[in-house]
Amino acid sequence: MSGASAAEAARGESPLPGGRKRELLVTAGLAQPILKDVGEIHSRLLDHRPVIQGEIRYFVKEFEEKRGLRELRVLESLKNMIYETNNQILPKCEEVMHDSLNEAFKRLQAASQRIHKLQEREQEEREVETFLVCSILAGCVWVQTDKLMAGEKQRTALWEAFLEEQQNKQAEVDEEHRKAMERLKEQYVDMEKDLAKYVSF
Repeated sequence: MSGASAAEAARGESPLPGGRKRELLVTAGLAQPILKDVGEIHSRLLDHRPVIQGEIRYFVKEFEEKRGLRELRVLESLKNMIYETNNQILPKCEEVMHDSLNEAFKRLQAASQRIHKLQEREQEEREVETFLVCSILAGCVWVQTDKLMAGEKQRTALWEAFLEEQQNKQAEVDEEHRKAMERLKEQYVDMEKDLAKYVSF
């Protein structure tokens, strides 16, 4: 409020004209029920505390009265079961597992040694077989080398015989050629003599 209107209000005078004052009073009388209705609507729509409190009371009643100590008993039995498992069953399982694993490890070691021995025997047998095969092949190669050498000597002898025969044939051909040349020379000499006779006449 401004300072003048506050002074008028202190004196009891209304700062509003007379008609306006009456409208405000009528409006204020009508506004009270509307404000009351708006407040109720607001509390019903937006204030959830009564509903939540009712749900909480129902939950507590369900949990405490109807179920009783059933959950507590279940949790207690779970606790006992876990304790028994940790202190009795797990050590027994560990012991059995340790014994079984030791036995399995020993069996695996024995099997590994047997396999190793078998591999060594197989390797030795392969080496012996390889040696025998190499020996046999070397013998075969030696025999084949002997055969090849004999064949080579035979071919060399045949080749030398062939060359000798060719040289003999060549000598014969050369001799025949020489004789033929001599005959031709004699023939030409005779022809020249005859021709000289006919030319001189």
